[in-house]
Amino acid sequence: MAETIKMPKLGFDMAEGTLVRWVKNVGENINKGEVLAEIETDKATVEVESHAAGVVLQHLVDAGTSVPVNAPIAVVGAAGENIDSAPAPAESKPQAAPAAAASSSAPTPATVTETAAPAAAVSPAETGPVKASPLARKVARDRGVNLGSVVGTGPGGRIVRRDIEAALAAGQPLKVESPKSDTRKLEYSNIQSSNIHASDESIQTTKLRQAIGRRLVESKTTIPHFYVTHEYKMEALMDLRKQINGFLPEGEKISVNDFIVKAVALTLRQFPNLNASLSGTNIIRHGAVNVGVAVTVPGGLMTVVVKDTDQKPLRQISAEVKTMAARAREGKVKPEDVDGSTFSTSNLGMYDVDEFIAIINPPEAAILAIASAKEVPVVENGQIKPGWRMKATVSVDHRISDGAEAAQFMQTLAGFLENPVRMLV
Repeated sequence: MAETIKMPKLGFDMAEGTLVRWVKNVGENINKGEVLAEIETDKATVEVESHAAGVVLQHLVDAGTSVPVNAPIAVVGAAGENIDSAPAPAESKPQAAPAAAASSSAPTPATVTETAAPAAAVSPAETGPVKASPLARKVARDRGVNLGSVVGTGPGGRIVRRDIEAALAAGQPLKVESPKSDTRKLEYSNIQSSNIHASDESIQTTKLRQAIGRRLVESKTTIPHFYVTHEYKMEALMDLRKQINGFLPEGEKISVNDFIVKAVALTLRQFPNLNASLSGTNIIRHGAVNVGVAVTVPGGLMTVVVKDTDQKPLRQISAEVKTMAARAREGKVKPEDVDGSTFSTSNLGMYDVDEFIAIINPPEAAILAIASAKEVPVVENGQIKPGWRMKATVSVDHRISDGAEAAQFMQTLAGFLENPVRMLV
């Protein structure tokens, strides 16, 4: 029996996605779990997998169109199967074409592109900042390709990965680095008298940055945040991590963040109010503990989700976070990578941060902001000695919980972080 493939919902605020290209054409065989199409959301380019096996009988939307969440996009079934009863194609809208170039007689304000390029090599549609997918930008940056001289074949002239690959195959010129002046030869008097003039730049915000802005403005204006900070003793955890990593190969070593994510999940089992979300006047306490981990991506950040975190060993948590974070940075996340978190963490420890607060990721009840673990002077039994300390701050929705419960959560979390062997048994 023919089955309908729908536009997946990736994240709390996703309303639609753009179907960038079909990976499987009509008439081709497809197995369950194989990639059917690529869609682009505010956050990334995502591969849509087929949940059915058979033959692609029909595409219900064209490449380059925006499709609402849960709208049908394709039909998969047996070869020759009658699909007269297939769902009607989704009402989709094509991506808006770039605005026409202004008249040459009118003065045109300077625009910012990634790099200067010969006019003959630039697509006529490109009159503003270069439009390219996150993955295309990464590949271009890694391979040294000048985006300004690549003609995009994606929706609305957008540059996608295949355009970069085609440019490389055609011997596209690489970026040319400006020669660096030898500042050692400058006289002090010249430095004193030189004036630096920099013009203003107008840069179009990315879809990801716009999505981050919408979510966080909503969070800060509708959720009454409060914050609780706790300092943790980290000597035992640092020692245990060193011992464990001594038995693991280079690519599988456990990070401090992996321990924290596991400890948070075990603590949440004792505090269901913080593993919750608000629906109207009801508090929904989630049965599963799915911890979201914020990762940096080009142009912003994204939260990848470790499902059933409390039930997984440290090595599995570490491997999943590494794999999902790599996909996120390449702009190739899977729907399950970013959907379903019940509590989030944000770790800036690698940037030598003393402490910070994070904004709640709606509709969740709380988020934990993790600072750096540092070796500092500490006082114990009247003696000053070196010790490892780390601060963390939990941001909580005051409509769901109160300060006392948040403080108890942070104390209970200390029981796992300061006695990390508890996470192994």
